[in-house]
Order: sequence, then structure tokens, then C-alpha cells
Amino acid sequence: MSITPERKQEVIAEYRTAESDTGSPEVQVAILSERIRNLTEHLQSHKKDFHSRRGLLVMVGQRRRLLDYLKGKNAGRYDTLIQRLGLRR
Repeated sequence: MSITPERKQEVIAEYRTAESDTGSPEVQVAILSERIRNLTEHLQSHKKDFHSRRGLLVMVGQRRRLLDYLKGKNAGRYDTLIQRLGLRR
């Protein structure tokens, strides 16, 4: 359900804005999106895992808050990020 350290480093390398960037909103949203995808796949086969479902909802809310923050600070970066991640909003 969680992502491996190698996959996390790949996501960070793909979405970072500077060489030593690991905590920008883009990186945080990308990591959360990867975790959400993995947990969604898990929940499709384990329909009664309500504890993990609550964790998924918490992660979706956290991603939404980060995206709202990024949209308020820089709408161009927001638009680029949701397009790269394939998010609908």
C-alpha cells in the first residue's frame, strides 16, 4: 500500500523544482498522489478495509489542501502540476 523508497526517490526527481528540493508543494502532491493510487488499487480488492479507506480520505484531503495552497500562491504552477499528474480539477 505504501510506496517503496526507490519509487519515492523517482517521484521526487521527476517533480522537484530545484536540485535539492524534496518538500515543495509539487513534490508533496506527487508523493501523495502515488500513495493514493496504490491505496485505491488495494481497496478495489479489499472492499471491507474501512481503516485504510479512512486513511485514503485523509490523504485526499491533505492533497486538496496542498493544491489549494499552490493555486493561491501561483496558479501557473498549479495548472502545470494537475496537468502532469492527470488530476481532474
